[in-house]
Amino acid sequence: MILAGDVGGTKVVLALYEFASGRLTLLRECRYAARHFPGLRQIIEQFLTDGGITEDRRAEITAACFGVPGPVRHGTLKLTNLAWEIDGSRLAVDLKLEHIYLLNDLEANAFGIAELAPEQLCTLSEGSPGVIGNRGLISAGTGLGQAFLVWDGRAHLPVASEGGHADFAPRTDDEIELLRYLRKEFQGRVSIERVVSGMGLTSLYSFCRDIKAMEEPAWLKERMRAEDPNAVIGELGQSGESEICRVALDMFVSAYGAEAGNLALRILARGGMYVGGGIAPKILPKLREGGFMQAFLDKGRLSELLEQFPVNIILESRAALMGAAAYAEARAAESNGRSERAASTARIASV
Repeated sequence: MILAGDVGGTKVVLALYEFASGRLTLLRECRYAARHFPGLRQIIEQFLTDGGITEDRRAEITAACFGVPGPVRHGTLKLTNLAWEIDGSRLAVDLKLEHIYLLNDLEANAFGIAELAPEQLCTLSEGSPGVIGNRGLISAGTGLGQAFLVWDGRAHLPVASEGGHADFAPRTDDEIELLRYLRKEFQGRVSIERVVSGMGLTSLYSFCRDIKAMEEPAWLKERMRAEDPNAVIGELGQSGESEICRVALDMFVSAYGAEAGNLALRILARGGMYVGGGIAPKILPKLREGGFMQAFLDKGRLSELLEQFPVNIILESRAALMGAAAYAEARAAESNGRSERAASTARIASV
């Protein structure tokens, strides 16, 4: 078995996987509110105990990997949204597990791309079929994550980045006004994450209300107060029931597409751009309307080049978990010379 985790500032998702015919198979999954635990170790202990994995059975877990929010240095990470410090080596000792690895969360998501089936993707642009090359991953959720998948001639090698914290580059008159507005709100520099993320969508709504003077009816103001604002904006922006929500969502989609195009240019993503995160599947109809791809391709002399790059939306919410599990299995196989993935394929071939 493989233990995989997707660690966030508000929740932690843990799962157990095994391999069948060379493919990952989910055995068990649980979500935990991070604030209810003093650290990741206690959540893992709870997960294993609830699943009947006693200390005597922990040898059945051949490896573990956890995708974590931020850069991993020397196997450790200090979270910004929680008072946690995660040390992979210490976790391995405390949990009595032989192989534990930590990955940047977007890096884990990138490893998961190879595990996805066609039905777990939605294609926005086919690009040039059959082309192999670098890939890019952009993922808007609580924040904005970016990662590269570098083609080395044999495989795609995921590389983490903090590209979501690069500068926001406005392209239109409205976005120039938006930049001025956000500079006042945040008292200085504005990153692209301030626009393309959950908090960005809320800021876009406020910009439409406060600067563009769009009407916010009393019923909408009440819904924004009582419910998740981003869910309200997404729902009403797609249905067309609210003009202010529609405009805010259109601005979000356009900025998202433009930044995806920027990343595609930076790494020459001939092998495809992948859009992950929790927001994209929820606003899929809006992404398919055309605004995302229009902004993605709006690169002047390089537009024709970008037309050749495939663009896919990741629909599978477990992509980061699957990537963490795949990484753990591969690294453990390098250490002990036994691959669970290969063994599951061999079992089928011997039948």
